[in-house]
Amino acid sequence: MDSEKLLIIGCGDLGRRLADALSDSHIATSGVRRHPPSSTGALQYRALDATDEQAMTELVAEGFDHIVLTLTPAARSEAGYRQGYVQPCQTLVQALAAANQRPRRVLFVSSTAVYGENAGGWVDETTAPDPARYNGEQVLAAESVLRHAELPLSVLRLSGIYGPGRSRLIDNVREGRAAPKPSWTNRIHADDAAGFMAHLLLSTNAPQPLYLVSDSEPAPYAEVVAYIAQSLGVSLPGAVPADGMNKRIDNRRLCASGYQLRYRDYREGFAELLGAPDT
Repeated sequence: MDSEKLLIIGCGDLGRRLADALSDSHIATSGVRRHPPSSTGALQYRALDATDEQAMTELVAEGFDHIVLTLTPAARSEAGYRQGYVQPCQTLVQALAAANQRPRRVLFVSSTAVYGENAGGWVDETTAPDPARYNGEQVLAAESVLRHAELPLSVLRLSGIYGPGRSRLIDNVREGRAAPKPSWTNRIHADDAAGFMAHLLLSTNAPQPLYLVSDSEPAPYAEVVAYIAQSLGVSLPGAVPADGMNKRIDNRRLCASGYQLRYRDYREGFAELLGAPDT
């Protein structure tokens, strides 16, 4: 099979995992970051600001078969999310038009924060987005930029990402800052997030325009933190009221794509991170 070219814009942890997942494939991967680390055998970095239209135009003029956007906010504020998500998407659309380029596939890593459900109900790809906070609003705005450009786009709305190097919940439990609350929680292991992207690039001829990317078992937050606390041998603080984030993510479209989750639920993923038995 002829070699293909992939460009990952905002290439951080997920981008590196995706490049590793594709390392034995026919896809050659380049990653864009302002201040990249050293390139690896699987990933060639480009030092570039994804909001610099001239630089992006010159880059996409090289011709990429696939483009994946794994963006992060410039700051935890409305302006930071707009700078980190909306502006790079606008720049990419303008650069592709200026270079007269059209990739065969574009994947945009979005977030389930675009859904406003807060009563514990189920959310799937037919649920209308209704973000409750600025982060969901700006990520949804970035989606719209790409959709209006009529690119061959698949949006991947990820739930909470965890895995090696993403241990915030474990750290919060260890430090006594994870109080049980009566709400549902959803998550996806970083290896499955990257693995699903690789699956869409390698094994899916006609991907859906939207996927919810989450594991197969939404779980009560109190249950998850109790499991982690037991594994760590620490106590939890007293319970607190729900904070407004309360939904269950339906991943049946992801499963129907043929992708096999490596970590089907929080126990499988956290057991490995904590060195605990998977029960």
